[in-house]
Amino acid sequence: MGPPLKLFKNQKYQELKQECIKDGRLFCDPTFLPENDSLFYNRLLPGKVVWKRPQDICDDPHLIVGNISNHQLIQGRLGHKSMVPAFSCLTVQECHWTKTIPNHKEQEWDPRKPDKYAGIFRFRFWHFGEWTEVVIDDLLPTINGDLVFSFSTSMNEFWNALLEKAYAKLLGCYEALDGLTIADIIVDFTGTLSEIVDMQKGRYTDLVEEKYKLFRELYKTFTKGGLICCSIESPSQEEQEVETDWGLLKGHTYTMTDIRKICLGERLVEVFSTEKLYMVRLRNPLGRQEWSGPWSEISEEWQQLTVTDRKNLGLVMSDDGEFWMSLEDFCHNFHKLNVCRNVNNPVFGRKELESVLGCWTVDDDPLMNRSGGCYNNRDTFLQNPQYIFTVPEDGHKIIMSLQQKDLRTYRRMGRPDNYIIGFELFKVEMNRRFRLHHLYIQERAGTSTYIDTRTVFLSKYLKKGNYVLVPTMFQHGRTSEFLLRIFSEVPVQLRELTMDMPKMSCWNLARGYPKVVTQITVHSAEGLEKKYANETVNPYLVIKCGKEEVRSPIQKNTVHAIFDTQAIFYRRTTDIPIIIQVWNSRKFCDQFLGQVTLDADPSDCRDLKSLYLRKKGGPTAKVKQGHISFKVISSDDLTEL
Repeated sequence: MGPPLKLFKNQKYQELKQECIKDGRLFCDPTFLPENDSLFYNRLLPGKVVWKRPQDICDDPHLIVGNISNHQLIQGRLGHKSMVPAFSCLTVQECHWTKTIPNHKEQEWDPRKPDKYAGIFRFRFWHFGEWTEVVIDDLLPTINGDLVFSFSTSMNEFWNALLEKAYAKLLGCYEALDGLTIADIIVDFTGTLSEIVDMQKGRYTDLVEEKYKLFRELYKTFTKGGLICCSIESPSQEEQEVETDWGLLKGHTYTMTDIRKICLGERLVEVFSTEKLYMVRLRNPLGRQEWSGPWSEISEEWQQLTVTDRKNLGLVMSDDGEFWMSLEDFCHNFHKLNVCRNVNNPVFGRKELESVLGCWTVDDDPLMNRSGGCYNNRDTFLQNPQYIFTVPEDGHKIIMSLQQKDLRTYRRMGRPDNYIIGFELFKVEMNRRFRLHHLYIQERAGTSTYIDTRTVFLSKYLKKGNYVLVPTMFQHGRTSEFLLRIFSEVPVQLRELTMDMPKMSCWNLARGYPKVVTQITVHSAEGLEKKYANETVNPYLVIKCGKEEVRSPIQKNTVHAIFDTQAIFYRRTTDIPIIIQVWNSRKFCDQFLGQVTLDADPSDCRDLKSLYLRKKGGPTAKVKQGHISFKVISSDDLTEL
């Protein structure tokens, strides 16, 4: 069972509808009146606006006519550029549009029961981590009888016009829709997690393996209910909507409606000189200007296929404005992809998405202040909230998304829509449990773009280990809320780091409270012992301090292993040494290769060191073959590291 539904303005659809039916009147929403304030913040619309109900605009109005995806959508004279492609994208996956437009058949006009129609509709949006139901009346702004904002080419269909009104109500007014990206809108409609893919940076036209990796990722996303749209870069405003040599429009967004890998029969292999076709089907939301290259509707490729072939392969167009392209042509012609992953349903009972709500706050106490600004503010940066997650194995793509709370509802008061936000990612010790205070040995594993958009993201393939993500505003000393989401196909156990040091308790008072904190990074172990020339050595590290130990990943078949393994220990005294052991992983019994023993005193040098391995027995034990390179930093200030 999902989280409870939030009611916007606490309006209950069924109660309001029944009241109107009982009183024999049509609903007029007191919280979003048919007046100028519902359209704009501080300006007037030129021309006389008349708010009309659908039955006053056309005969036989409907919420949805036939199949929701079968009609093209029009932007309208004051329409918002991103809305139409977002509407088009929404209709591709039934699981999404039926959630955004709940019980659409129950909301439909029924000419047989006119007394049951109350002029009231409801829509649902994913709003800052919560599914929110918005109730509206059916009064729509018109000039000279025409809808001012988006409408359908099926002139008696109104789902998109009503959905746009509900969205405008949620954000404050119609003008609040200006400046939203397609990704913002799709995420609000569906709760998906958005990632922008730069096709040119990905080198999908140069590297064959990267191209097929992209296809596999898009196929998996689409078949799991994800939404994908793409666009061609427009170098200037003058080139917006300019046609390319192959009939595509620059600066225009197309929706992906299908993606297929097709195995061909023997006859078709001879025709196309390939055993497999990698194909995508795209839709132009405006229903014009289709692709005119290979696999376009009139191209010679289709002439090689019989009607039966097309049906068997599933290569069909469902309506005007749709066209097929090969993966090769798709990668050559499009510059940007918006990939919105469906993350609402756990896969086999396991969540692919983890999320947490947080906030940047200001406090006079530096240890309580949580608004430290960006990485440029080195003295205060780590005062920001910190979140740790664990990547359990190498080679998994992790998508991190940081969304700030939308401030559009405060625009009338002169507040900015968005702050400049971003985040930093650091690879940290494998046993890190407390907040970072200084960055001495941590690897900076990634950084998002810093920009005043609602959402920033970072997509990376990360190595096994622990990572701390620090969400920030560009300037320090400001307050705001944010939503952090992390998508991965493996569980990452996202959690906030709230404590600065070990908590005082009866237990550690009896045993002794820590007095020294020690960070250690083991960079490498080289020249390791190999008894036979053909022996396989698979080294790994065990770093010990008292009863606590950290194990590194196993390095395969090498006597010169690079680890870069980090650990941190809170020690009651420097009499408790830190021991670094090197082991060889074997099938039946692991082999001890040597160790070093360290006092790790706060006065010790913090530079990179190299020591020979020794047998067990302390720093004076017999030397063994091989040496390790490491860096140790100790401090008697428990909040230094």
